Parts: sequence; C-alpha cells; structure tokens
Amino acid sequence: MQSIVQAGESEGWDVSIAAVLSNRRDAKGLQFAAARGIATAVVDHREFADRVAFDSALANTVDSYAPDFVVLAGFMRILGADFVSRFAERLVNIHPSLLPAFPGLHTHRRAIEAGCKVAGATVHFVTNDLDHGPIIAQAVVPILPGDTEQTLAARVLAREHVLYPLSLRWLIEGSLHLQGGIVTHVRGDSQLML
Repeated sequence: MQSIVQAGESEGWDVSIAAVLSNRRDAKGLQFAAARGIATAVVDHREFADRVAFDSALANTVDSYAPDFVVLAGFMRILGADFVSRFAERLVNIHPSLLPAFPGLHTHRRAIEAGCKVAGATVHFVTNDLDHGPIIAQAVVPILPGDTEQTLAARVLAREHVLYPLSLRWLIEGSLHLQGGIVTHVRGDSQLML
C-alpha cells in the first residue's frame, strides 16, 4: 500500500486515494495513510458472527467512500462471492507467485520445493476462485541456488513494489482491456517484468 501511495505521489497520478481500510486495528498502513491525510477505517472481522456479515459490513464501508477501484494490498482474508461480485472488474489483488501456479499460502517454499527455476508475482482481477482471475501483469525473478523461503520472498517483494503501482497506473489511465478473461494493454506495453 505504501508503494502504491508513494508511486501515485511521485508520478503525479490523476487520482486520489479514497481511503485505506483494514480488518486489523494495528495495521501499519493505517498509520501511514492517516499521516498523509488519507481517510482510514477498520472493519474488524472478529466483531461479526460469520464471513457473510463481515463481508457485508466491509462492502458497505468500501462503498461509503465511492471508489472507482478496490485494491487489496496486504489484506489476508478470503472474501466471499457477494463481496467479489459487488466489485467485479474493479477488485484487484497481488499474489506472490506466477499464477496460476501456487495459489494460497507458502508460495515461495512451494516453488523452491517444486524445483522451479523462476518465481514471481501476479497482479490480477479478483474472482471467486482463490488467487485466480484475469492476469493484469506478472514479474519474474530467478530462484537462485541456496535460496530460502525468506531470500526468495524478499526479491519477489521488491518486484511487487514496482509491479503493483505500474499495474494500477494502467488501470487508472484506462490502458487495460478485459475481454473473455484475458487482460491486454491497449498500447501493447509488456505486461511481463523480467
């Protein structure tokens, strides 16, 4: 989230961040946003009887800020079908693997254990299938001899901090076209960072 805000500021995006929301009161992003004058809100999932009630409250809070896009950055809760459909084609996430490989958790460990030669990150539109959905862009990093889950995660994270803001800038500019589950760049820019 910080990389996205900073990229928008330094690159002069014609956008304002409506709000930063979290399900955790101690999320560092809330402090960062508040210090920059960005509205913040907390919808604590522990205060709801079930996922449906939480998703509904979260969606209502999101809607109260009237965003054009909903960007998941560090949000580690699975969102239900009603939430996802409410923000269809406006809900974006980043995942630390080259999807569709290694959805879910422990992506770096799983890539190393599988003997992969590369790993990376994927920015995608969120659908009801966990860590699947139309791919906006991907960044690739090599898996080096002796890599650990932590060393690989650090290299992937560095690329995420470039890939996610770039992908969002394209989205904001209207440079992306989604048709039949495939995202293309209208000017033909590469959606792959090597």
